[in-house]
Amino acid sequence: MVTVTDSTQRRTPKAAKTTSVFKKAVMAISGIILVLYLIAHMIGNLKAFAGADEFNHYSEWLRTIGNPALPGATTLWLIRIILLVAVVAHIWAAVSLWRQARSARPERYVTKKAVAQSYASRTMRWGGVIILAFIIFHLLDLTLGAVNAEGSDGEPFDRMLASFQNPVVTLFYAISVILVGMHLRHGIWSATQTLGQSNRRREVTVNYAATAIATILTVGFLLTPFSILFGLID
Repeated sequence: MVTVTDSTQRRTPKAAKTTSVFKKAVMAISGIILVLYLIAHMIGNLKAFAGADEFNHYSEWLRTIGNPALPGATTLWLIRIILLVAVVAHIWAAVSLWRQARSARPERYVTKKAVAQSYASRTMRWGGVIILAFIIFHLLDLTLGAVNAEGSDGEPFDRMLASFQNPVVTLFYAISVILVGMHLRHGIWSATQTLGQSNRRREVTVNYAATAIATILTVGFLLTPFSILFGLID
């Protein structure tokens, strides 16, 4: 009898566990950075209810944070670089963990594991792809103005109106934001597990907190586009 050992199985459990923990930590920390950004971004979006002047003033302020100590939009670009690194790290960790789990999971357990997972957990991967596509479109639309009717020379408030007065764009935005909410709900819960801030006693509280944060952000982000679409902001 000949026994064949897969090279992937010869990897020491300790090394595999260490690598997995590191990737989960990267995913959790980068996720926290992105959640903090989303909270700040949502608050900024809600300034649209204060009118065009207030929103445009806020947009200009973002470009001049740190002036005159820091020239031009230095602080804004630093924030963008941090966000880009966080997004890349988050995607790398997510893909690596998914591939690692897939290669280690026996075929006979696939159905059983799929049933045990929550809907949000099962849709994290494809939801993440849609969210990434939305981020690219969102930047081209509202940040660069490349696909916006107002163009790159339009005021931020006017570009926002032009975008969300289009039902198709608003629908795409809504679907993406809902997916972000689902992603957040599962991600926040997973991050607390990874960083050791949850146990069986705290799971219920963490569950409620994750759901509350995800719901607040989802509703907060949807208020502005739907208010524009239905003429409450013009």
